Amino acid sequence: FYTPHAKSIIHHGSCYDFVKTIPNDVIKLVITSPPYNIGKQYEQKKAIQDYYCLQEAIIDECVRILKNDGSICWQVGNYVDKSSIVPLDILLYPIFAKHKLKLRNRIIWHFGHGLHARKRFSGRYETILWFTKTDNYTFNLDAVRVPQKYPEKKYFKGKKKGELSCNPLGKNPSDVWEIPNVKNNHVEKTIHPCQFPVELAERLVLSMTNEDDMVFDPFLGVGTTTVATAKHNRIGIGCEIVKEYS
Repeated sequence: FYTPHAKSIIHHGSCYDFVKTIPNDVIKLVITSPPYNIGKQYEQKKAIQDYYCLQEAIIDECVRILKNDGSICWQVGNYVDKSSIVPLDILLYPIFAKHKLKLRNRIIWHFGHGLHARKRFSGRYETILWFTKTDNYTFNLDAVRVPQKYPEKKYFKGKKKGELSCNPLGKNPSDVWEIPNVKNNHVEKTIHPCQFPVELAERLVLSMTNEDDMVFDPFLGVGTTTVATAKHNRIGIGCEIVKEYS
């Protein structure tokens, strides 16, 4: 399924078929934002149990192909039916739990713009479930540090008096990420109705992989994940059923 020296592989077709061609234990990171079962043009709305079964099938395969030091990041929002919501991270958690994956963070992606609700508060966040296969996982915090609020702050007493009291490379970005979503005026906007920003994928790629590692996105969309991997010398592999997107 992989040609040496290729930096990206994009399969125009079903991820459920393609993933079976990937050997066991070769992918360092799985990043994806799957359909939310809300009837967008790239999906057919199904009974919620049928949707669950489809998600289970692809997650099972993603666990199979994941290296022991690898991670899975499943970015989801809500399934909405007549203004009643089902948080998909809560719905799908048991699938990951049955594989005994370890949940490291439930990352909150907060953004400022979106649809305006009339019978509930307007949704302005989605979640990323970050799982690892084992306790021996890659995590490069220094690669994703963000600027300190007080970069020159120093200890004012004790043995370290006068020394910097914070990491000079920056601070841990925490588990709440303020990243603009891709709406009509966003520089990355394409024809895809629900794309996520490259910055979000980059933070995951940089922190959870090393150069030349393989990253798989079963629901690639416009290729955000493969853009992030190409920028940082990783190998991006993805599937997309709508040719116009990728």
